[in-house]
Amino acid sequence: MHPRDQTIFALSSGRPPSAIALVRVSGSQAGKIVTSLAGKLPSPRAATRALLKDIGQRPIDDAVVLWFPAPASATGEDVAEFHVHGGRAVLAALLAALSGFENVRAAEPGEFTRRAFENGKLDLTEAEGLDDLIHADTDRQRRQALRQLKGLLGDRARDWRARIIEASALIEAGIDFSDEGDVPAELIAPALAKVKALLAEIEEVLAGPSRSERLRDGLVVAIAGPPNVGKSTLMNQLARREVAIVSPHAGTTRDVIEVQLDLDGYPVTVIDTAGIRETDDPVEQEGVRRARARAADADLVLWLADGSQAAIQHDGLAPVWMVRNKIDLDAASRPLAEKSGQGVFQISASRGDGLPELIEALVGFAQNYFGDGEGGVITRTRQRQLLLETVGSLRCCIQVVEQGEELAAEELRMAAHSLGRLLGRVDVEDILDVIFREFCVGK
Repeated sequence: MHPRDQTIFALSSGRPPSAIALVRVSGSQAGKIVTSLAGKLPSPRAATRALLKDIGQRPIDDAVVLWFPAPASATGEDVAEFHVHGGRAVLAALLAALSGFENVRAAEPGEFTRRAFENGKLDLTEAEGLDDLIHADTDRQRRQALRQLKGLLGDRARDWRARIIEASALIEAGIDFSDEGDVPAELIAPALAKVKALLAEIEEVLAGPSRSERLRDGLVVAIAGPPNVGKSTLMNQLARREVAIVSPHAGTTRDVIEVQLDLDGYPVTVIDTAGIRETDDPVEQEGVRRARARAADADLVLWLADGSQAAIQHDGLAPVWMVRNKIDLDAASRPLAEKSGQGVFQISASRGDGLPELIEALVGFAQNYFGDGEGGVITRTRQRQLLLETVGSLRCCIQVVEQGEELAAEELRMAAHSLGRLLGRVDVEDILDVIFREFCVGK
């Protein structure tokens, strides 16, 4: 039997032990499995208590069973859910019992969602929204992913594709009736009007701020500077936990350390880098090289220094904020040389002086970076690229129509094909594995 025809199962809740665990089954054998383990098939979509027993009629657990016959299920197939106690022994016994059925196997990562996609329960943009929802770290990411899951882009793309097909039908009708005098002109004019209106609409979406794509990836802030100025201490203060080793000895941080933060709903990755200085130590040299490279790729650099170390050694394009640390020490009493156009902050990373102001400024930077509101429609590079291809085909259609209706019709077919790929309905087999393997097992 082909793997896609086999029945699959997986733990779809958190890692045990837990109070309750959810094991989901999807496929043609789901009904047989429920009948065998629970003794009977429950009424559809009605939670039913049952004593689960394995093939040898040995009790597994007192559970709640739900039955969702196809096609009214999450995957479009027969689906069963077993809500059991979340102990490791209970789950081990249930999973072992499921493995004992013929043509039943453990699911691969994302396989439940992929079957839902293949059975028309959601399109590819909605599947991407679901993936983003699973991996959302902040409330703003969650809201954006949920909007995509609910068809933010998919609904518009289906409407655009339908309008392209309507315009294509008009042009091809003109081709079919080319010997009927002025009939082609009567058909092509409204077709071009549809194309121009659609082109303007998609271009408006593409011209909008790319805040949604940025929100998905998050903001990267690098803490850089000379050795032993308190970079790791500042990192720990921002993270509110010990994530980096703090030592009075220079060169303690040898590699790049990252921590994910939620600043007012904005996802921010803060990076603690090795102290930048000249050194003969080959390991520290590599740490300095990585620090420079990571800071160059950051969206914002916090250059940390004390009063005696003011020179900024950063060649990247990102904005640099000068952060003067150790203001609680007399040795740091000399002011830093300010650079025009840069933010300057004075803090004590060890005591917390000035940190609220720095964090408030970081939130403001994030607000400006991501933009106000959550109106972005495009959330992935793949989506933007396919919309750009669609726009290119629509423009060509308008340009070549005078050279022949057949050329214009071909460009419309290409535009419809690009939108079909956006939705995952044509010619996307090569990217499905990449997208769905990012899901967790059981989803």
